[in-house]
Amino acid sequence: MRRHMTSDEMNKIERQSAADVQTLPDDIADELSRLPSEVLSVDDAPSITPPVPLTSDEVRTIVISLMLTMFLAALDQTIVATALPTIGRQFQDVSNLSWVITAYLLASTAVAPVFGTLSDIYGRRVMIIISLSLFVAGSVLCAIAPNMPMLILARGLQGLGGGGIMPVVQTVISDVVSPRERGQYQAYFSSVWMVGGILGPVIGGVFAEHLHWSMIFWINLPLSAAAIALLLPKMKKIPVFHRKRKVDWLGGVLLMASAVVFMLVLTWGGTRYPWLSPTVLAMVGGAVALVVSFVWHARRADEPFLPLPLLGGSVVPFGLMAGGCALGAITGLTVQLPLYYESVYHLSASEAGLALIPLAAVSTLGAAIAGRTMARAKHYKRVAIIGTSWAALCGLGLTLTTLPLWGLLTLMAAFALGLGTTFPVCVVSVQNSVARPQVGTITGALNFFRSLMSSFTVAAFAAILLIALGTDIPLAGEHHAAGVVNAIPTEDMRHAFRYVFGAATALMTGAALCLIAMEERPLAGPTVTKHVEMAE
Repeated sequence: MRRHMTSDEMNKIERQSAADVQTLPDDIADELSRLPSEVLSVDDAPSITPPVPLTSDEVRTIVISLMLTMFLAALDQTIVATALPTIGRQFQDVSNLSWVITAYLLASTAVAPVFGTLSDIYGRRVMIIISLSLFVAGSVLCAIAPNMPMLILARGLQGLGGGGIMPVVQTVISDVVSPRERGQYQAYFSSVWMVGGILGPVIGGVFAEHLHWSMIFWINLPLSAAAIALLLPKMKKIPVFHRKRKVDWLGGVLLMASAVVFMLVLTWGGTRYPWLSPTVLAMVGGAVALVVSFVWHARRADEPFLPLPLLGGSVVPFGLMAGGCALGAITGLTVQLPLYYESVYHLSASEAGLALIPLAAVSTLGAAIAGRTMARAKHYKRVAIIGTSWAALCGLGLTLTTLPLWGLLTLMAAFALGLGTTFPVCVVSVQNSVARPQVGTITGALNFFRSLMSSFTVAAFAAILLIALGTDIPLAGEHHAAGVVNAIPTEDMRHAFRYVFGAATALMTGAALCLIAMEERPLAGPTVTKHVEMAE
C-alpha cells in the first residue's frame, strides 16, 4: 500500500536540490515524480530558470559548437554569389542562375517555424541532428550535381537543413543558460552570422577562381563533422524541456506553403514580372488564401502547429516587429548600397563590397554592448530603445545630408551600432515571455518573421529606387555593368537613395516605438554571470 507523504517530508523535499531528490525513498520519489514538471500555459511561464547541471567548460564547448553550426548556415547564404558566373559557364545555363540562391532562401525561410516547433515536440538533439544531416546531404549533392536543375534541387535540400539550424541553435542556448545570461550569447551568434555573411562572397570567389566551385560545398563536410563531434557528447546533459504531443502536419504544410508563395512574390515582383501582372496578383491571392486557411485551421485544431495566442500579448508581437524592422533595414541596405558606392563614389565592385564591412561589423559591436548590458542591468530594454533611436537619428542624417565617402562610412557605422542593440534584446525578451515547452516554437516564428521582413525590405528598397530613378537598372544584388552604373547621373542616384535612407530611418523609428511599447518582464538568472566570458 502506498504511503502518503507528511507535511514535514514535503518541506524536506522542497529544501533539497535536484541532485538530492535521487536519494529519497522509492515511494516518496515515485509520488514526487507524478507532480507536474512543466508549464503548458504561456501565462504561467516560470520566472526562475531551473539550475543547469553544466560546468563552465561544458557550456563553452556547447557554445563553440553552436557558433560553428550557425557559421555554416550563414556562410552558405552568400558563398555561392561570387561563384555563380563560373557555375553558369560550366553548365551553360545563365538564365536559371538566380535560382541557386533563391532555392536556398525559399527553403530555409519556410522551414524555420517547422524546426522550432518540432524541437519543442521531439527535442533539440534530434532536430539539430536532422538539420545538420539535411544540410550535409544537400552540400554533397550540390558538389556532385551534373546539371543546373539538380544543383537547384540540391540547394533547396541544403536550405531545409540551413533553415533549421538557426532556430534550433537559439533554442538550445535557451535551455543551457538563464535569460539574463542569454543576451551575451545572442551577441556572439549575431557576430558569427555577420562574419559568415561577409566572408561568404570572398571564400566563394577564391574557391571558384583558384580551385573549383564545388569546394564551396565540400568545405561544409569537415565543418559539420567538427560541430557534431563537439556538440553531441554534451547535449545529453542539457535539461529537457520539450513535450511530446501530436504533430499538426496540416498546419505546418499550410504555413510553409504560404511562406513559399509569399517569398516568390517578393522575389519575382518587379523583376521577372511587373508588380501588377496577372501572375504576381494571382500569387498574392494564393498567399492570402493559404494564410487565411492556416489561421482558420489553427483556431480549430486541438494542438495547432503554431498556437495563435502565442503571437499575442504584450511582448511577442512587439519583439517580432522590432527585430524584423532592424534586420530588414540592415539587409535592405547591404543589398542596395553597393550600387550607391559604385555610381556615386565610383568604387569598383570589390571596393564596394569592402565598404559594407562597417555596416556589418559595427552592428555586432552594438549587439555585444546590448548583451553585456542585459546581464547586468535591471531595465535591459533601455539599451535597445536608445540604440534604435540613435540609429533613426543617424538615418535621418543620411537622408538629409550629402557626405564624402569617409563621412558616409562613419555615419553608417554609427547607424549600425544602434541597430545592433536590437537583436539580443528582442530574441531574449520573446523567449523569456513564453513557457519552457514553447521556446522552440516562438524562436522559429521569430526567425520566420525576420526572414520575411528582410525579403520584403529588399524588394521595397528596390522598388523605391526604380520609382525614383525611373529607369530599368540592375538591383537587388545583381552584378552591375559599369556602363549601366556610369550612365546614371550622380545627383539622380544621390536623390534616389535619400528615399532609401528615409525608409531605413522609418524602419528604425518603428523598431524604437515597438520596443517602447513592449513589456519589460524581469529576466531570470544571476545579475553577474560566470559562463559568458568566452575569452577567460
